[in-house]
Amino acid sequence: MTTPQALSGKTAIVTGASSGIGRAIAEQFGASGAHVYLASRSQAPMEESKKKIAEAGGEATIVVLDVRDVQQVRELVDGALRDTGRVDILVNNAGLSYPGTIADADPEHWRAMLETNVLGLLAGSQAAIRAMRQCGAEGHIVNISSIAAQRSDSGVYGATKHAVNCISATLRSELEEDSIRVINVMPGAIVTNFARNFDPEFLAGFIKASGVEVELKRGEKLPDEVLEKVQPLMKQLVGSPEDVASAVLYAVTQPICVNIADIVVRPPKQLNL
Repeated sequence: MTTPQALSGKTAIVTGASSGIGRAIAEQFGASGAHVYLASRSQAPMEESKKKIAEAGGEATIVVLDVRDVQQVRELVDGALRDTGRVDILVNNAGLSYPGTIADADPEHWRAMLETNVLGLLAGSQAAIRAMRQCGAEGHIVNISSIAAQRSDSGVYGATKHAVNCISATLRSELEEDSIRVINVMPGAIVTNFARNFDPEFLAGFIKASGVEVELKRGEKLPDEVLEKVQPLMKQLVGSPEDVASAVLYAVTQPICVNIADIVVRPPKQLNL
């Protein structure tokens, strides 16, 4: 069982922290006593999370960045180390999906997925390892993958998550002699803004179930009120970001001698993603 201040005195970095899984993880970390660095391209939602973390007695720092820029990612980690004297946890959560067939896809969408889901994660992991070694942390690197990595036909997005699984396993082997653990988390269908690039007709059913009147265009953020109302109505098919955040919090609060390698978090019924 995780104690309320289990992360007291620790510094945690969460990418993709402006919504969904990343936001839920950051807020749970803050409520557990960590100084949380929230990193994302969208500042306003992170301001809301910072306020929530402060009200819970935690501390948060906001960094606006694009994880596709390796230098920005390095500066994020180096800044946390410089300002707090340590880096204990990195959650590589930032992710992007453009569903569709390979035959008809826009190659720039491939580039965006590869740079966000793979390059950003690699840059963050490398910077975090160097920082954790420098401060002597008993550290955790958490990579948010997907159950898409368990299927062989999950498209380019799935290919990036197969890469994440491979990177996580490789890092775990490389770091066996260090006091750094690597946790690979594979969420199933979770109600988040991750779905903003899905076919609007596919999303229409979810929006209708929420009872919220909204006209949605591909790529636009789903209103929070839609997300909040959909999950309880469809909890057999979709999980909540808090479910994933709770699993991550559990993993990073285990003794360093415990190596939790892979976690799958999914609702009772599974959707192919």
